[in-house]
Amino acid sequence: MSVKSEYKEKTNQRLKEPGQYHVVMLNDDFTTMDFVVKVLVEIFHKDAMTAEALMMDVHRSGRAVVGTYPYDIAVTKVNAALARAKAEGFPFRMTIEEA
Repeated sequence: MSVKSEYKEKTNQRLKEPGQYHVVMLNDDFTTMDFVVKVLVEIFHKDAMTAEALMMDVHRSGRAVVGTYPYDIAVTKVNAALARAKAEGFPFRMTIEEA
């Protein structure tokens, strides 16, 4: 025989949305435009037209936000892009900024 409790425990815990961070791509004079587009398509999952537009923003402005993610995802994507750039010999740079 089990007894059902008719009381509910109150909790004051609220779930907090994870902070969002901008991934910022920086321009340099050595990394090829094709490489930048490839990174945007393969790592940041942009379509080809969006990737080319972002690449041109980086080229013209010196920097562009290429995505906004929770911190862990932003770091993972930046590390993947920088590792690929290093493997191909590019001095490619990216940063993460709080959104």
